[in-house]
Amino acid sequence: MKYIMFEDFSGVPVPVIFPNRIDHAEMREQMPYPKALSAGYVSLRPDGFHCHGASKELQLEAKSGDAAVIAGKFEDPES
Repeated sequence: MKYIMFEDFSGVPVPVIFPNRIDHAEMREQMPYPKALSAGYVSLRPDGFHCHGASKELQLEAKSGDAAVIAGKFEDPES
């Protein structure tokens, strides 16, 4: 799966996860958030989420803290 980490209007990181067949740039165009923080690929392994790679179109790459943000959204969906 692919993802883009956005900053919402209150400054909180918000991940959007989507299928590989959708381009990062196409997904970016659909989102109302003004700032994209990082982008790449996400996978779920036995030890948790892992983020890697980059989006050439958006000139963004996966960051080390992205997997923790994504995991946190699954643990506490209200965050």
